[in-house]
Amino acid sequence: MKYKLLGLLILGSIKFVFAQNWTTITTTNNSTERGENSVVAIGDNLYLFGCRGMKPLEVLNTKTNTWTKKSVPPIEMHHFQGVVFKGEIYVVGALTGPYPHETPIPNVYIYNPASDTWRVGPEIPRKRGAAACFVYNDKIYVLCGIIDGHWDGHVAWFDEFNPATGEWKILPNALHARDHVSAAMVGTQVVVAGGRLSTARINKVLDLTVPETDVYDFATNNWHNVEGQNIPTMRAGASVAVLGNQVLFMGGESPTQVPAHEHVEAFDIKTMKWSSLKPMNQGRHGTGAAKIGKKIFITGGIGKRGGSPELNSTEYYK
Repeated sequence: MKYKLLGLLILGSIKFVFAQNWTTITTTNNSTERGENSVVAIGDNLYLFGCRGMKPLEVLNTKTNTWTKKSVPPIEMHHFQGVVFKGEIYVVGALTGPYPHETPIPNVYIYNPASDTWRVGPEIPRKRGAAACFVYNDKIYVLCGIIDGHWDGHVAWFDEFNPATGEWKILPNALHARDHVSAAMVGTQVVVAGGRLSTARINKVLDLTVPETDVYDFATNNWHNVEGQNIPTMRAGASVAVLGNQVLFMGGESPTQVPAHEHVEAFDIKTMKWSSLKPMNQGRHGTGAAKIGKKIFITGGIGKRGGSPELNSTEYYK
């Protein structure tokens, strides 16, 4: 019999082994089925928002496993990686409108959980959607993306936004253009992997996945490609979260399978190597993930490549 053991604690001569698995939550009520959304965490609450169409932002209290509906965003917003900055949720680098010529949302949008209100922030100089977004040292960074929905116009742009001043700064381009991409910080380094070059113009929406793993170090202000360490399962639309020194890439879609990917693969910033973790119970793409305590939560998303079925199940990895 073979066991996959991912945790080990030794006390004297006694060994305690902890298996790390995905657990599907039974909630007291259901959230709205949706995809191409985002997920962030504030305190013990998981925030689920954005999608094709107009649906309310919803909050999962992870202590009571209860969903609460909040206000509807002022415009349709989808294909983005939401971030939390000083207790508020920022949407930067999103798309709006129908396939295949979705248009980039021209401004930053900000949600205040305390007042359950949205407001329009500064204009985005280099507009695109399906971009990665992350926070570092009180700045918000937007990376890669696509200018014309799923049609064409993928970019390697890297921009810094200062919420305190509303100012933007152009940083060195990423090594590879990609859209349907997410990224995450560990220490001074941001890891970007996966994604694709969506090109409906030539009927290549899913096919042109990007294999390379690239890292930008804010300590040196340089990009470098991690040679020999392409993402093990090439896909786009994956969710990311950080666990220790590792950036977890969860789910995604690709031309290699009809069901959304259940794969979970981790890139270790210390060893600069990939490893495979326990797959999710439900394959999904087009959503986000967030860490609360020692658990990584993922919810919503789409269960097959393309735009359906939209999901409302929630699971966590501990």
